Amino acid sequence: MLNFDARQTMPTLLLVDDDLISREVAATVLMMQGYSVYSADSGEAALAMLVDGLCAPDAILVDVQMPGLNGVELVAALRIARQATILLISASEPPVEMREAADGFLLKPFDATALAPLLQGNRAQKTNAAASTATLPVVNAETLAQLRELMPATAIHEVFSTVVTDLRQRVKALEGAIAHEDNEAIRRIGHSIKGGCGMVGASEAAELGSQFETLASSGFGNHLDNKMALLRNLRAATGRLQRMLETEFSV
Repeated sequence: MLNFDARQTMPTLLLVDDDLISREVAATVLMMQGYSVYSADSGEAALAMLVDGLCAPDAILVDVQMPGLNGVELVAALRIARQATILLISASEPPVEMREAADGFLLKPFDATALAPLLQGNRAQKTNAAASTATLPVVNAETLAQLRELMPATAIHEVFSTVVTDLRQRVKALEGAIAHEDNEAIRRIGHSIKGGCGMVGASEAAELGSQFETLASSGFGNHLDNKMALLRNLRAATGRLQRMLETEFSV
C-alpha cells in the first residue's frame, strides 16, 4: 500500500474510454497503484472537463475507437485544452497517423508497470525542450545598447510593446495551426518570429521561432511533444518580455 506522501507525487490521469467495463477496470488498477484518476466516456466529455477546470491531468489516456469526436482530431483538441502527455489505449495496433499524433501507446489490457516508463520518458523530453532556451537572454544586451544609441527610451518602449503584442497574436495563430496540423503555417509563423524578434534582439523568442521553423520544415511526426513544449516556452518567453517591458523599458 502506498503512503500518502508517495501518492501525492504520482501523476494525475484522465482516462477517456466509451466502454464502461474497460474504463472502470483500468481506473481501479491505476488507483490501486497510487495514481489519481478521472474518467470520461467520450472525447466531448473529456474536453468539457478540461475546459471547465474539473481536472488538470498530467497525462490523458485515450481509447482509439470511440463514437463522436475521436482520432487525430480529438488528440489535437486535447493538446489545445491541456498541456499533458497523451497516450493511446487500444486492444489492437492504432493507425499510423494516430501513433504519430500521440506521445505513446498502451496495448489493452495494460497495468501501471507499462504506463510508468512512458510517463517518465515524456517528462524527460519536456525537460530537455524547456532547457534548450534557458541560457538565452530575454533581450540581447549588445543589440539593446545599439538601440539606445539610436533612439530615445520612449521609442524603444514602443518597439518592444509592438513585439509583445505581435508575439501574443502569433501564439494564438500557432495554436490554430497546430490544431489543424498545418505545418506550412507553423513554418511561416516560426520564420516571422525568428526574423522580427531577431531584429530587435529578443533572443529567446527568436530562437523559439527558429525551432518552430525547423521542426515544421521537417514535418512534426514524432516531434509533437517538442512542438507543445515549444509553444509553452514561447508563451513564457512572451511573458518575460512583457515583464521586461514594464521594468527595464518603462516610460
